[in-house]
Amino acid sequence: MSETPVRQQSTAAFYGQAVASFAIAMAATAIGIFRLNADAWVRGFLAIAVLYLVTSAFTLAKVIRDRQEAVQIVSRVDQARVEKLLSEHDPFEKL
Repeated sequence: MSETPVRQQSTAAFYGQAVASFAIAMAATAIGIFRLNADAWVRGFLAIAVLYLVTSAFTLAKVIRDRQEAVQIVSRVDQARVEKLLSEHDPFEKL
């Protein structure tokens, strides 16, 4: 009756691909901003905007992950309480 959820682990290849993809995207964006034919303040503004976007994306991903983990923990605690009540229940006990 007790089901232990399977913890999903990312493979090393998936982790490497994610890191490489992020590094390539950041490098391409930095090169594009650096080579942009515009004033330095425009390039600086775009660079700050990209950094803000990246940090916001990381924060959003962390908040979503934390909320999902909290829901799983509450669900497991509730399931444990129900299992305890069922194991202690005796239908033939006199009221």
